Amino acid sequence: MSAYKSDFLKILAERGFIHQVSEPDVLDARAVAGPITAYIGFDCTAASLHVGSLLPIMMLYWLQQTGHRPIALMGGGTTRVGDPSGKDESRRILTDEMIEQNLTGIRAIFSKFLKFEGSGGNAVMANNADWLNTLNYIDFLRDVGKHFSVNRMLSFDSVKMRLDRQQELSFLEFNYMVLQAYDFVELHKRYGCALQMGGSDQWGNIINGIDLGRRMANAQLFAVTAPLLTTSSGAKMGKTAAGAVWLDANLLSPYDYWQYWRNTEDGDVARFLKLFTILPLDEIAKLAALQGAELNEAKKVLATEATALVHGRAAADQASETSRKTFEEGSHAENLPTANVPRARFDEGISIADAAILAGFCNSKSEVRRAIANNAIAINDSRISNFDFIIGAKDFTPEGVIKLSFGKKKHVLLKAV
Repeated sequence: MSAYKSDFLKILAERGFIHQVSEPDVLDARAVAGPITAYIGFDCTAASLHVGSLLPIMMLYWLQQTGHRPIALMGGGTTRVGDPSGKDESRRILTDEMIEQNLTGIRAIFSKFLKFEGSGGNAVMANNADWLNTLNYIDFLRDVGKHFSVNRMLSFDSVKMRLDRQQELSFLEFNYMVLQAYDFVELHKRYGCALQMGGSDQWGNIINGIDLGRRMANAQLFAVTAPLLTTSSGAKMGKTAAGAVWLDANLLSPYDYWQYWRNTEDGDVARFLKLFTILPLDEIAKLAALQGAELNEAKKVLATEATALVHGRAAADQASETSRKTFEEGSHAENLPTANVPRARFDEGISIADAAILAGFCNSKSEVRRAIANNAIAINDSRISNFDFIIGAKDFTPEGVIKLSFGKKKHVLLKAV
C-alpha cells in the first residue's frame, strides 16, 4: 500500500521504517479513527541498548508523535529464556539480579524518546516478568500451548536456521515464540494493545501473537515490521571494530557516539537522516543532494542530530565543536576521550605499543607494528615511524596532556594522575 491516510503509517512509510504490514487497509483506518496502542519488546541482555535498537525506538517515538500510545515492553521474563531469532547459538543465561540491573540502565534510555504516564505523556513501560514469572506451567500448557502446532513452529526461519546448520536449539529457546505470542495477548488484555512492531526477523513471532489473540480473545491484532538494517557495505548496525555503539554515555562518550555517525558511509547518509533524526523530509532532501566533499556537512548534521536525541542538544553541540577543533584547528580539545596514567609511568617511559593498547586502538603489539608501518599512529599530531618510540614527560603539551591518535578520527588524551 503506497498511500496511507493515517499520519502514523504515512510517516513510517515516508521515512523508510516499513517492511511488512498485516492488513494495511484495516490498520490504517483504525489509526485514522482514533488512538491505537502498540508495543515493541526489548530483552535485557546488556546494561544498555545499542544503536541496533534505535530503529524500533524511533518507531515508538513516531507512534506517540502522531497521537497514539506506545508501550516499551521490557523482557524481564523472556530474557530468562533468550530469543533464538537470528542466533547461531544459545544465549548466556542471566541471573535475576543481572536482568534487574540491565533493566535499570535500559529504562533511562526510553525517557529520552517517549513521554511516560506521570510525566505528561501516555507512554507505558511494561515488564513481561509481571505475568510470565508467575505462570503455572500446566495451566499455561493447557490454556496457551494447545493453540500452537509444532509442525508450524518448526517451519519458522529462527528454528529452521539452527536445525539446518545442525546447531543445538534447546527446548528452553523453542518456547520463546510461545511466550512472545502470549505477551501480545496479555498486553491486549491489560492495555488494549492492538499492534506489535519489530524487525522483519520477528514477523513469524508477531503473527503467532496475532493468531493467539484471535483464538484466545477473539481480538483483531496487527503487525508492522521494519527492514533489518545494515550499512551500504553490508555491516550490521550497532557494531564497530571497537565494539558495540552503546546509547549509555557511561559506556560510550557522546563524543565517540557523534563520531560513529560522522563516519557514516556516503551511501547511507540520506537513509540514516530519515531514520535516526527528526529533521523535516524537505531539509533531509537538501542535505542528501550534496555531493563530494560537501556531503561531509550532511554527515555532521546527521551526527549532531542523532547525538542530540540520545544525549541532549548541549552534549551534541559540544561533541561537534570538539570534533571541529580537533580536525580543523588541530587543537587538543579538552572533551576528547581521556586515559589516566600514573605519573610514574611517564617518568619511566611508556612504549608506543603499550600506549596504543591502553588507548584501545589496538589489541596486540603486532597490530601496533602494522599501524605504525601504515603511518596510522601519531603523538600530538606528529606521525610515529619507530616502533620503539618511548612516550615520556617530554611529550606533554602546554595543556598538560599527550594527544595519541590512530588515523584521522580516533584520538585519546593521555593524562598523568
